[in-house]
Amino acid sequence: MTTSIALPRAHAAARAERAPRALAKGEQTRAEIVAVALGMAARVGLEGLSIGTLADAVGKSKSGVFAHFGSREELQIAVVREYYRRFEAEVFEPVLRKPRGLPRVRALFENWMRHTSAELDSGCIFISGAVEFDDRPGAVHDALAEAVDAWIGAMTRAVAQACEEGHLAADADPRQITFEIHALILALHYEARFMRRPGSMARARQGFVNILQRYGA
Repeated sequence: MTTSIALPRAHAAARAERAPRALAKGEQTRAEIVAVALGMAARVGLEGLSIGTLADAVGKSKSGVFAHFGSREELQIAVVREYYRRFEAEVFEPVLRKPRGLPRVRALFENWMRHTSAELDSGCIFISGAVEFDDRPGAVHDALAEAVDAWIGAMTRAVAQACEEGHLAADADPRQITFEIHALILALHYEARFMRRPGSMARARQGFVNILQRYGA
């Protein structure tokens, strides 16, 4: 006959405390690895990421890094999600303190411009990722598309509110306006990062003013 031996209460409590602490430490380590991977992806692209190179960069073994992700694809997806989290925090969340309508649209564009200008020397994961995965269906493609779609959707809603508030023409198409604003950002990235043409930021801002004027601001 077997008998079960109950842990003393103090031992059981200590074990219960260690589990959350271990989990928290694991999550912290994972976050640190993702932050380093994000910096690497900005320079070499998502396809340039490798478990081995990342392990060297963070000072861990390949198996240690692999244990946090399981595959290079999972690592790439984690980087996309972290990039979007930071993008949302820097570009979108601050404008929620602005009044609905055109003030938010203006603030969104300005934050987007500031974010883009800060990436001119490193690179934008959304843009480089679209080039790498535009014709490659799969989980990484879907993660990128969902992130961009979420952001474009937020911008479109802000533009729609501007129309509702009477700041833009009531019959204007919010999707078309957002499309044109997005086109400015893509042109800015190409002109300033790839072509290295001076004055690109000023032209992008003037293009935004032209869009608002054309749609009745």
